[in-house]
Amino acid sequence: MLPELGHFALILALLLAGLQAFYGLAAPALGRERWLAAVIPATAGQVVMVGTAFACLVASFVRFDFSVAYVAENSNSALPLVYRIAAVWGAHEGSLLLWITLLAAWTVAVAFGVARLPPRFGARVLGVLGLVSFGFLLFTLATSNPFLRLDPPVPDGRDLNPLLQDPALAMHPPLLYTGYVGFAVAFAFAIAAMLEGRLDQTWARWTRPWTLAAWAFLTCGIALGSWWAYYELGWGGYWFWDPVENASFMPWLVGTALIHSLAVTDKRGLFKSWTLLLAIIAFSLSLLGTFLVRSGVLVSVHSFAADPARGVFILAFLVIMIGGALTLYAWRAPLLKSDAGFEFASRESFLLFNNILLVIAATTVFGGTLAPLISDTLGLGTLSVGPQYFNPTFLLPMLPLLALAAIAVHANWKRGRLPARRRSLLGTALAGLAVAFALVFGYYAGRAGLALLSLTLGVWLILSTLVDPLDRLRRGLSMPRAIVGMTLAHVAVGVFVIAVTAVETYTAERDIALAQGETAHVGGFDFRFDGVGALDGPNYDGVQGTVQVSRDGAPVITLHPQKRRYLVQQSVMTEAAIASQAGRDLFVALGEDLGAGRWSLRIQIRPLINYIWLAAALMALGGFLAASDRRYRNVRAPATAPVDTGQGSPA
Repeated sequence: MLPELGHFALILALLLAGLQAFYGLAAPALGRERWLAAVIPATAGQVVMVGTAFACLVASFVRFDFSVAYVAENSNSALPLVYRIAAVWGAHEGSLLLWITLLAAWTVAVAFGVARLPPRFGARVLGVLGLVSFGFLLFTLATSNPFLRLDPPVPDGRDLNPLLQDPALAMHPPLLYTGYVGFAVAFAFAIAAMLEGRLDQTWARWTRPWTLAAWAFLTCGIALGSWWAYYELGWGGYWFWDPVENASFMPWLVGTALIHSLAVTDKRGLFKSWTLLLAIIAFSLSLLGTFLVRSGVLVSVHSFAADPARGVFILAFLVIMIGGALTLYAWRAPLLKSDAGFEFASRESFLLFNNILLVIAATTVFGGTLAPLISDTLGLGTLSVGPQYFNPTFLLPMLPLLALAAIAVHANWKRGRLPARRRSLLGTALAGLAVAFALVFGYYAGRAGLALLSLTLGVWLILSTLVDPLDRLRRGLSMPRAIVGMTLAHVAVGVFVIAVTAVETYTAERDIALAQGETAHVGGFDFRFDGVGALDGPNYDGVQGTVQVSRDGAPVITLHPQKRRYLVQQSVMTEAAIASQAGRDLFVALGEDLGAGRWSLRIQIRPLINYIWLAAALMALGGFLAASDRRYRNVRAPATAPVDTGQGSPA
């Protein structure tokens, strides 16, 4: 009876989420202090019921309950345990329940956090989160119930999509959704602040750790998906500008702008209306990503290609939530003024310019992602938008952004005083240029192009970021976690720029047909194909190639690329063989059997590509460190919380 228990738990969760939203929003609005006491119990009950439903679905997969339609569609008796658990979120219904479960987890964390906040404000935050939960629970029960029974049950399931039978992709959705859902917390704080009239520096400090944590989780999720695409899909790339990739990247870009805007609001009481708008947009793009993945309107290797009717429900929910938020913003935004000022060359100015560039970058991605859909809707024919559009249009705002970021860390708040920092500013810039010259014309022996500029900017950003922390260490000053995290994240951005530049400029690749014993020479390495042999796995068979790699006659490594055929769905998957060697990856993917013992192979040598994911990991670590700064946990509201009426920040 576990499926019935799970279904009943979802119904109770829906009712409790409705009560959470009602009491959380109505009690402060109507001045019903006794209703405030009902918010936490309703929240706790909703979380328990959602957790129960999720546990029931996991148990159904683990126990091979093929009487449940969702289990039968996405599991099989030969599926290993780890992938039976991952299969819970392997398709639309289960991934939506995971989305709701992670939202419940965030709600629990917020419920503990708001205990230190004014009761009315905390109730409003939980009320908004309850409203979001109510919408997705209603969507699940109305269109996407994962507990529907089969009558009669089938003897065995159809198996999990072979693309998802991979450790990285098993963890990719939970991390990605944790980031998506985390922006709902920033959204809830923004709505609560506008309803409360509390739009001061204290509000920004309350919001910062939640936003940083959400951004860090989203960074991990995007990076893990990129790494999976690199080694699993057989093409050797790390980013294809796929519509669903873009759907996660857009809220990341706006979220990056949001965490920097919050820093200014927290530090100086500025950019309040801009910060609120970014919080709304970041969550809007998270909902948009959910719509794109589940509506079937865009074709992607990552999408669930679900019933378009489900997409209509999500679209309606998006319009209601975001339309309401923007209406509230239009009401409150004209009142958001500040008496504080800043010079043109101050840190505030540079952060504002970079925020604008980040939003422009997100807009270019948004336009390119939705252009095929708009073209088809208007009857203008089929439109394909790929790297030829995204690469140059995304690069245009990114290059000045990197330069401004490298300058910004030298500028002071309020008054930039850059002339006083001339030595460090010019020194780091010249050092960056020197290192870039050495890499381009020394290590990589020419082929400059944009590489010289990009490498200069990447190294300059790293060196500039380290100036202040090193000065603090020299003077014996403390290093709060927020500063350590900021430093680590900005250094990681520089590392990322260097790695991407090296990969895009200096990759050597060749698609070739080889018979047993034949050799291909690529990028200074010799790849000898020694044929293929049979391969047997727990739920697949196939062939495994053997490729001997040598350099200047000396053996380097033996690679074993695979072609797997999953037995239940008869799907053929490519498993590339990858070896990291002294700052580069040797990549070999086995292609098609061409007959007479000849096989097609894709051979690539990609310099510094692993530093892309290392940089992403360091960015995420920086975000988590900054979010854990105890200054955010200890902040409390003033005993008498004034309402911001637009006459300046009370903080």
